[in-house]
Amino acid sequence: MMIKTPPTNTYTRSAIGLHWLMALALASNLVLGLSMADLPLSPQKLQLFSWHKWAGMTLLALVTLRLLWRVTHPVPQALPNTPAWQARAANLSHFGLYLLMFAIPLSGWLMSSAGGFQVVYLGVLPLPDLIGKNKALFESLKEIHETLNYAMLALVIVHSAAALKHHWFDRDPTLARMLPWLARTNRH
Repeated sequence: MMIKTPPTNTYTRSAIGLHWLMALALASNLVLGLSMADLPLSPQKLQLFSWHKWAGMTLLALVTLRLLWRVTHPVPQALPNTPAWQARAANLSHFGLYLLMFAIPLSGWLMSSAGGFQVVYLGVLPLPDLIGKNKALFESLKEIHETLNYAMLALVIVHSAAALKHHWFDRDPTLARMLPWLARTNRH
């Protein structure tokens, strides 16, 4: 039986670090994926695909770690004046972000398997193919992978806009809970 400590109004340094590490890695891998997609076939494109897959598998491991952290550590409570609909929307968007952080690398891994391109993590550790080679399924998974990435981008934009709205318009400490230096600069 897992014992949880009561929720607080702040995130731990570990939670903050994992949040920003994931944000940077997700953004970097999205930019890499978009920039390599239309390149002509070349050794450079194949290397970029390898890096993209390695980053995806690393992100899958990080989101697993992050979810384990979240399950075993309290999530800050909503601020006292937060309307119930906003708290529900925040919970729903966080659920969607976690779902996509798992679904995107898994869809990429499935796509690689269906395309007959084994994922070899860091060029050293061959990961098992999740499904057999299937060109039609590969094409479908390619579309799914792309759509999931655009959904993630849209949700991240909404998530970021909500945080900025809280900071600039509501003038509450929501954003400062993920950027603690904001709380320190607002005290003076």
